[in-house]
Amino acid sequence: MSVRSILQEHARKLEDRFFLEQDRLLVEKLRELRRMEESRQALSDASGITNPAVLDRLIELGIRPELVACLSVVPLVEVAWADGRVAEKERAAVMQAAAANGMAKGKPDCDLLEAWLDHRPGTELLEAWVEYVHGLCELMQPDERDALRSELVERARHVAEAAGGFLGLTSPISKAEQHMLDTLDQAFRTP
Repeated sequence: MSVRSILQEHARKLEDRFFLEQDRLLVEKLRELRRMEESRQALSDASGITNPAVLDRLIELGIRPELVACLSVVPLVEVAWADGRVAEKERAAVMQAAAANGMAKGKPDCDLLEAWLDHRPGTELLEAWVEYVHGLCELMQPDERDALRSELVERARHVAEAAGGFLGLTSPISKAEQHMLDTLDQAFRTP
């Protein structure tokens, strides 16, 4: 074999390695995009959040779907307990929202939620949630924070309205529930 053919063979092998490495990098980028898309979908399923910018920001912050699922149900639990008891319609609304967010009966997160609905959680649950939201809000852009606030508070409002008023003559939201909705909303305001 001539020197020239040996050099050509080495050049071809180098070129093959280069393209093999480029293909590997492209495949890895595609896998990363797929993982990000799956994470976005899992976060959306877990939280009910549909705003892509908010979901992308949560992914960037390393927020996992399990954490968002818990984050999204604390306001619902707090509103359900706001007037001192959980009405059956409120419980049903909380469980329906949880199911829509991927919580299924028999899973630990759903079992915890049911325990919270059976026995009122201590004040430390709301305090921890507020602190978590404050920390999260410091990392988010104002429009992202507002979108997350809007979605979470709106779901909590739906629970508050579930029990309804008395024969349609009173507001479907009690004063205690409105106070809790205001507290939840305020948590998203920068401290």
